[in-house]
Amino acid sequence: MLKIGEFSRLTQVPAKTLRYYDEIGLFKPAQVDKFTGYRYYIIAQLPRLYRIMALKALDLTLEQIQHMLDDDLSPEEMRGMLRLKQAELNQTIADVQMRLSYVAHKIQQVEEEETFMAKYEVILKDVPELKVAITEGIAPDMARLSYTLSTMFGSVAEYLDTQAVAPVGPAFAMYLDDEMMETNIRIATAFPIADNITGTDTIVSKTLPAIQAASAVHHGSFAHLQDAYGAILKWIAQHNYEIVGSPREISLVYDATGNPDDYVTEIQFPVMPRQA
Repeated sequence: MLKIGEFSRLTQVPAKTLRYYDEIGLFKPAQVDKFTGYRYYIIAQLPRLYRIMALKALDLTLEQIQHMLDDDLSPEEMRGMLRLKQAELNQTIADVQMRLSYVAHKIQQVEEEETFMAKYEVILKDVPELKVAITEGIAPDMARLSYTLSTMFGSVAEYLDTQAVAPVGPAFAMYLDDEMMETNIRIATAFPIADNITGTDTIVSKTLPAIQAASAVHHGSFAHLQDAYGAILKWIAQHNYEIVGSPREISLVYDATGNPDDYVTEIQFPVMPRQA
């Protein structure tokens, strides 16, 4: 038999914790000396203690753990629960890493504000009216925006292919809300076409009006598109213009299976001179 101190060193569980587990009936010693009150443990108790430690890693309460141990979970059930927790933690790590990357990029933007703005030539251009095959949708949140856009682009492209209609220009996305939302983001994806299409319940023909647009071209991954947005918005403020419509992200060069560093995207903001 092992004294509580020896068992504590063996299991890396503090003696104070072992005493508390004994008090609440979760993990009792194999024997208690009736004269001294010393607690003694045996190696055969390790599996139960390891289960308690594993279930604690799932953020379960001690009361919940007690009920689960009373139900005598099988090793396979324990493995399944731990694998689910492992997957959840891996996703948390991925989310945190993405946020760290975003913060690092923002730090770089702050440190190099003038130089990153200088990377973009913002021009004012006349964009003629445009006939498009278009569909509208909602991205649940920013994390799923890219997936939602990809799905919507795919549905329009697939429909045009079934109708033997070839786009006459690069596809683009439009953001339909007056401001960028965190959730339920209203978006549209469009392909320029020469003639009207029959359409479906969700894909229709539409003629977008001619606009005057503040425009900049971004080379590289979508992850840094905000740099181009920042340059355009700064230009709009400096030149006393105002935004009068939905911005467009036009995919000039894009290959879903290619290198994101090779992407070329034009950003257009419909604008007009600000009224006095």
